[in-house]
Amino acid sequence: MDFKKIIVENLNCGFLTKEQAYPMLGACASLDMGDYCLPCFRFAKELKKSPQAIAEEMAKNVSSEYFTAENVGGYVNFRLDRKFMAEKVLTEVYGGGESFKAEKPNGKTICLDYSSINIAKPFHIGHLLTTAIGGSLYRIYKRLGYNVVGINHLGDWGTQFGKMIVAFKKWGDRKDVEKRGVNALVELYVRFHKEAEENPKLDDEARAWFKKIEDGDKEATELFKYFKAVTLEEVDKVYKRLGIEFDSYNGESFYNDKMDGVIETLKEKNLLKQSDGASIVDLSDYNMPPCLILRSDGASLYATRDLAAAVYRKKTYDFDKNLYVVAYQQNLHFKQVFKVLELMGCEWAEDCVHVPFGMVSLEGGGSLSTRSGNVVYLSDVLDTAVEKAKKVIEEKNPDLNDKDKIAQQVGVGAVVFMALSTAKIKDLVFSYDKALSFEGETAPYLQYTQARCRSVRVKCGEPKLENVDFSLLTDDAAAAVVTLLNRYDAVIRDAAEKYEPSLLAKYLIDLAQSYNAFYVDHRIAGEREEVTKARLMLSECVRKTLKDGLNLLLIESPDKM
Repeated sequence: MDFKKIIVENLNCGFLTKEQAYPMLGACASLDMGDYCLPCFRFAKELKKSPQAIAEEMAKNVSSEYFTAENVGGYVNFRLDRKFMAEKVLTEVYGGGESFKAEKPNGKTICLDYSSINIAKPFHIGHLLTTAIGGSLYRIYKRLGYNVVGINHLGDWGTQFGKMIVAFKKWGDRKDVEKRGVNALVELYVRFHKEAEENPKLDDEARAWFKKIEDGDKEATELFKYFKAVTLEEVDKVYKRLGIEFDSYNGESFYNDKMDGVIETLKEKNLLKQSDGASIVDLSDYNMPPCLILRSDGASLYATRDLAAAVYRKKTYDFDKNLYVVAYQQNLHFKQVFKVLELMGCEWAEDCVHVPFGMVSLEGGGSLSTRSGNVVYLSDVLDTAVEKAKKVIEEKNPDLNDKDKIAQQVGVGAVVFMALSTAKIKDLVFSYDKALSFEGETAPYLQYTQARCRSVRVKCGEPKLENVDFSLLTDDAAAAVVTLLNRYDAVIRDAAEKYEPSLLAKYLIDLAQSYNAFYVDHRIAGEREEVTKARLMLSECVRKTLKDGLNLLLIESPDKM
């Protein structure tokens, strides 16, 4: 409910229009101060009055049955009528049925490049943040009415595939690969690097095989496609557990025949320069090192393929935003790519956005390296979390039905929420104990609160809007919950605008804590019928919001815990 609109409609001052006042209204720091406030300091010079005098005059000229206004140190603080607020908010939240509906299509398209796993390499814990952040943003933008194109820009090109072919032909076994999947491929890759330290000629063989892939050699191409199929089959299992979906798996190899157009444009614009035999775009005028386009042997690089990919996405999808959810180590790379696009004359270059995030590691873990074999598989992390979740559930509720299913929801949810609950740019040290705690800022805490709300509904029956006495929801604890419920839509929009799902995660924690504080002091079942009816309505709106918010964060909500 847009209460700000109601407030500005009732403002009565000649120096401030409704259009000017609306964006100036902000939420008060605490409910003790009011619901919304309007600062008056900026008008002091023009009106030749103190902010306090201006705020006092504005407050006196406000007349509304829906709210009161008062001067508080140069701010006009507005306090909404709590019964009015509860009725409007709860009717709006509950009236939409079981789930929140997506907004009408807005005609805008967002390309969302995330996860981007490497073929023939493990889906490890280092992929957790890009996958979780991208997957959550995918759902958030869908909710807001965007046409979202989820893109998994596969790492499926480079000399490493020549290495894989050499390793597979020398030491590989197809039956073993089909049985153990990517694990077997990783072992072959690690062995290649160990053997190549003793026999450097293996690197020459690898380059020769990759050249065969580039030239379309039948055997090389078939093996390349085989490694790709094995990898995608395995990672798809992880994506399904996480609730992740993609609309495109066009990776680096897809753009091999699309780079010539980019290179021609760079030549036409006189942007392509020679440096030690390599082709570069000089970016020294923009305080950046040169962007390498072609190596001295004519081979393309990441930047070349990313330029081709951006041009292809604009032509194919006509995006309004082209987002790259990629670690912060690639900050310079994307600055270079976006600047080159701009120099090429692509006016839409400003619509390309790098969404950086920090590094992730396990508590007590070291660095990750596929070459050395020091990797932590994401599937193993999920399995461990599920096992630990099941033990906790068995201790807390041994008679619970569907323990395996609920443990899966709790364990996977715990991993995802820990990835999404802090600002994306911060490095994350993953802790099973912290993630799986039923207390504190965790997914199990949110899931348990949602299940608590559901148990209230089971005990008290389905709530109905008819004849609810909203005056019974005007105490501080109830008003705090109502206020938070009303901010849900704004939080979703804020998370989308800032590419920051952690804002939604923090909001859900605040809502759950506020509801639990209400629940402790306000009995719902066993009270007078009208009291139970009102409190049940509040509880159900919290349940619905928590479930929906968790879904936007890729997390399922068990009915019981």
